[in-house]
Amino acid sequence: IVSSTSDDCAAMAVVGVIGFLVTNADGIPIRSSLDHAEAVQYAGLLTLLATKARAAVRELDSQNDVTFLRLRSKKHEILVAPDKEYILMVIQNPQVKA
Repeated sequence: IVSSTSDDCAAMAVVGVIGFLVTNADGIPIRSSLDHAEAVQYAGLLTLLATKARAAVRELDSQNDVTFLRLRSKKHEILVAPDKEYILMVIQNPQVKA
């Protein structure tokens, strides 16, 4: 995993953002603001979720595809933007008011 750079810190300055993660299409973390263990855990689970969501959408309409997932729990809101080569994931605190 490539560690955060100063550009990455700008994303962390957004109110409520806990961390971000970029993986390749196979779910391998490429860049992350999370610690290694968290990055690997989020990458594995959310890549699986994005793959399942994509399969479900394509099952319903073969001409369609997933562009964005938003998952909200009591503690976190997780935003997932899958693409052909990469998946962007952002973990944020849903309680923080901007």
